[in-house]
Amino acid sequence: MAMTGPQRIPGAVFDLFFGTGRYSGSDMEVNCGVIHTTEGPTLYDYNDGASAPTVTSVPDFKNRRLVHHQHFDVDESARALVNEPGGVQTNQANAFQWELVGTCDPATHRSWTSRGIAHIYWPEPPDWAVRDVAALMRWLHDNHGIPLAGRSEWMAYPASYGDSRVRMSFSEWTSFKGWCGHQHVPENDHGDPGALPFARILAVAKGDTPLPEVPDMDATQAKQLAEVHKVLVPYMGWQYKGAGTVDAWEILNGLSKQIAAQTAAIKALASQLGDDVDTATVVAAVEKAIADAVVTVSVDVTGPTNS
Repeated sequence: MAMTGPQRIPGAVFDLFFGTGRYSGSDMEVNCGVIHTTEGPTLYDYNDGASAPTVTSVPDFKNRRLVHHQHFDVDESARALVNEPGGVQTNQANAFQWELVGTCDPATHRSWTSRGIAHIYWPEPPDWAVRDVAALMRWLHDNHGIPLAGRSEWMAYPASYGDSRVRMSFSEWTSFKGWCGHQHVPENDHGDPGALPFARILAVAKGDTPLPEVPDMDATQAKQLAEVHKVLVPYMGWQYKGAGTVDAWEILNGLSKQIAAQTAAIKALASQLGDDVDTATVVAAVEKAIADAVVTVSVDVTGPTNS
């Protein structure tokens, strides 16, 4: 079968390209995409390609972007799906396979957050990750015809594991075009990528919902952040001493759900900012605001929740 259209993703990295090696796949014409999550915070070597997807997208938190590591040509079968004897083809069923580094498991998310492990929890990705996932979806639509459409239900993990209601039948899978998750593919039991906000991503890919520009935090926002933390300090027993950017604001939006875990995440984010342009200014503003800000916000803190 001919491989039409560009086979290399613009801007991709080819440090782990397996398309010319022992595990190179079969030629095909992609018409659907399968989204996975790695359930690990880093890039894998996939046993020299034995279990590799088409591409793995690794978050670059400092620069707020996804780095695409391409493992096979776009129109080449990958190896990230189980393919049982008999039944239907999975890897070779015209499927573009995409691993997103991070987790869809709320328990793993809580654990990594409490330990300060930087990661994306894919049911709640930041805007920049949504932007980059949507951009690649759009490129695959424009250059390979994968429809900007997909399964309507993306079930939350762990309910999505196994023979759930969202798992496709053989006939549904054989005729499917568009985007689905590992949780939807027959002959497989994995539940990733969980409750991926597919409708939000799809709207951006279609251009229906442009993402807002996200400026760095200024001194006023830093003072507001410090005011929130001044309410939290007596309860949490620590004082915020790092730099803050929009990533901290994204986390603060979830304080009512998980105060303890989110606070640990803010500490981790602060340590990753390094030499960002406004770090020194924001550090000074936050530290000063913690010392002398008047609390003008009301936060009901009765204890950490884990919902």
